[in-house]
Amino acid sequence: MQKAVIICPGIHNPQLTQEFLAGLQRCDSGNAWRVQQLLIFNSQEYPAYSAIHILNYLQRHITPGNTSLTFISFSAGVVGAIGAAWGWQMLGGTVKALVALDGWGVPLYGTFPIYRLSHDYFTHWSSALLGSGESRFYADPAVEHLKLWEKPDNCLGWRVLRVRNGGEWRRYITAAEFVVQLVQDQPFSDR
Repeated sequence: MQKAVIICPGIHNPQLTQEFLAGLQRCDSGNAWRVQQLLIFNSQEYPAYSAIHILNYLQRHITPGNTSLTFISFSAGVVGAIGAAWGWQMLGGTVKALVALDGWGVPLYGTFPIYRLSHDYFTHWSSALLGSGESRFYADPAVEHLKLWEKPDNCLGWRVLRVRNGGEWRRYITAAEFVVQLVQDQPFSDR
């Protein structure tokens, strides 16, 4: 099965998405940030929050049955991405994961792994009330909302992993490292 990543930006300058991708590559010393197919949804032409437009875009570019798809979304793009992920599964596609950067106020539930990244602790805490997934990240010190997307390799913070006994395991990393590890199936262990 092929692996693909779809980037679902928010409502912002498209250059920030290019900066986001460059930030992921900068943190990846071992060239692990390689995917078979990288798609970027055009949130300048279509609404970032529109699951239907994202799903139509996916159907034009890949076939649901032979591709494992990871959604990486930001802000308003999280709204569209979660709906498109559900739709992709209903079409017979495989959703490997949904990664939501600053999807504050967006309920995130599904039969696939979900990961939240937040630009500050308040957003991290308050978003968890609407579904947080097994592992999540928040910037500490806090950064501006757009900086989480524009400069993920400069956003230091805490990766928080729920463990079986109900506790949490934490590690201080960058947002870019968190995303790269998710996309490449790297284990969440202390190095």
